[in-house]
This record gives sequence, structure tokens and C-alpha cells, in this order.
Amino acid sequence: MVDKAANAGEQRRLVVAEARGWIGTPYHHAADVKGHGVDCAMLLVRIYCDLGLVERFDPRPYTRDWFLHRNEERYLDFLLGRAKEVRDPDLGGVIIFKIGRCFAHAGIISRLEPLSIIHAFANAGRVIEDIVPASAELSSRPKKFASFWG
Repeated sequence: MVDKAANAGEQRRLVVAEARGWIGTPYHHAADVKGHGVDCAMLLVRIYCDLGLVERFDPRPYTRDWFLHRNEERYLDFLLGRAKEVRDPDLGGVIIFKIGRCFAHAGIISRLEPLSIIHAFANAGRVIEDIVPASAELSSRPKKFASFWG
């Protein structure tokens, strides 16, 4: 649980530390159990909610391929209903990528140079830390940034 009196920088570092604790957790659609299975949406929900930065909520159910068949920005709406869209990335914030027809994949920003994220990635089969500019799957995709701090 994040100390509400802690400054934003300390809270951001705690988010990244918690996210790193999930690295290696197998990818499993709609799951949210550290070490056993998680997807990109539930990884964010668990980290930010468990640390007390966001009030608990559950976006499930959702199908594995919902983003291929819909134009509605469901994931983006869930995120921006709790965080603020920002122009530049910041440690502990969120990056969200357009996959299919809408913004549908996100990760936690773990490093600014080079821009790196921790995310549950189906293509990797687990939670990984990834350098965005080096990722063939993510580097050229449209992206947005969001923050829970101002």
C-alpha cells in the first residue's frame, strides 16, 4: 500500500518495484494472480489498486479478441476514467498502444531512457520488461501516455 503522504516520486518508484515483482508471471487472459497468470489489463488493475492509488474495480469480463472487432475505446476509457492523459511519459505511468481497431495494450513505464515498460505480453507468454524502441511489435504503433499523478 502506498503511503498517501509520500511524494509522487516515491509513489512512482513503488509502482515500478511492484511491477517488477510480476516479471515472469505467465500470460493468461483475464487472470490476475502474481506468479500464476495475468494479462496486460489486469496487471495494471492489480498494481495500481493493490498499492491504493486507484479504487478497486474489475473490468472483466472481456473477450480475448475484443479489440479486433470494435471501434469503441473500452480500454482507453477505463484508463482515462482513473488517470489523466499526458503528453510525455513518466516513471510509473502508463503507456497504451493501439492494437487492432483501438487502444488495447498497456504497460507500466519502468525507465525513461531508453523508454522501457513492464507489461503482460501474449507474444512473450509472460510479463516482461521491454525496451519500446527496440520492440518490433510495439515501436511503430500509435501510443498514448497516462498518469495518476497530476
